[in-house]
Amino acid sequence: MKPFEAAKLGPLTLRNRFVKAATFEGVMPRGRVTNQLVDFHTEVARGGAAMTTVAYCSVSKAGRVHANTLVLDSDHVPDLRRLTDAVHAEGALACAQIGHAGLVANTLSNKSKTLAPSTRLSPPAMGLVRGATLDQLDEIVEQFESAARNAVDAGFDALEVHLGHNYLLSSFMSPNLNKRRDRYGGNTSGRAEFPRRVLGRIREAVGDQVAVTAKFNMADGVPKGLWLDESLQIAQWLEADGNLDALQLTGGSSLLNGMYFFRGEVPMAEFVAAQPKLVGYGLKIYGPRIFPTYPFEEAFFLPMARQFREALSMPLILLGGINRIDTVEAALEEGFEFVAMARALLRDPYLVEKFRGREVREGLCIHCNKCMPTIYQGTHCVLRNTDVMRDTGVGNNTL
Repeated sequence: MKPFEAAKLGPLTLRNRFVKAATFEGVMPRGRVTNQLVDFHTEVARGGAAMTTVAYCSVSKAGRVHANTLVLDSDHVPDLRRLTDAVHAEGALACAQIGHAGLVANTLSNKSKTLAPSTRLSPPAMGLVRGATLDQLDEIVEQFESAARNAVDAGFDALEVHLGHNYLLSSFMSPNLNKRRDRYGGNTSGRAEFPRRVLGRIREAVGDQVAVTAKFNMADGVPKGLWLDESLQIAQWLEADGNLDALQLTGGSSLLNGMYFFRGEVPMAEFVAAQPKLVGYGLKIYGPRIFPTYPFEEAFFLPMARQFREALSMPLILLGGINRIDTVEAALEEGFEFVAMARALLRDPYLVEKFRGREVREGLCIHCNKCMPTIYQGTHCVLRNTDVMRDTGVGNNTL
């Protein structure tokens, strides 16, 4: 397999092996689809990626991360169709990441209660989150189905179901967060049951019209959380169920360990400065617990991901600190079908095209993570902003 060969993903043919990973774009005020959001993904498509992923499309208002994330309801279909049409015009495909934030939902911002597998305190929710009833979970399944249908109507080519980072479906798989005693709790099989049910309903709803993938936690990165001994088994069940066309392998917890899926420096001063005073004060005290420092390594999830490549036959998407073309080539040689890139394409949306033209062998991203606090003003690489200002005399406000 070569990086610039076309490849099949379910019913799709991707023009190469590069996927733009879901990165919260920060340009959806009150959940609106803006020109900036369209431009964000159009530029990635123009830059050579085979598919770009719109992040954090919630299945309900209560399931949003906060009020500035969109809900994949029927009202947003026309505006999202404008985005997918623009991406298609550049020769790329468009994917919608759909999910429910669960314990990661900011209930004050959303002005809605969220839910969890089991009752517990949640810093993002700023209070106690109640364990979901069976009736509530039935409603969540319906919401996922509805969101999937709306994504198809909006022209998306693929769905990425969020089974990572301790969002709702991920939290059900976690022994640290799921203490239920009914059919959705207990042993590994019970904790995997609800995500499997959701995936089954989505596949039933969309059939083979689009590809269905999942962003899947290999490990939570916290004590007593999900780890390889259970996640490998769950992945094998997901493969046997036949509802997925690929798994994108990730890890970490937006609730308890937000640096596990970033690695590198923690821009705490910038995070504090971007917050209201009270929240910033809390970050100063509790930030080091939620954002521990890990050394950055190229393709840092690869050692774990190899365990899944050995255990599974389904297509796998490698994620995590990919910045070099030789990393991509080596991953494909090892049997991974695609690679997903995030920060590297924030730094340079045209990196894939530069790889293809052999202009560069490595991207310019230095993994300083200073892009992370920019989610409150339009997610962008602060160094790329400097480049644009130096070259043109103006800032780039479309990121």
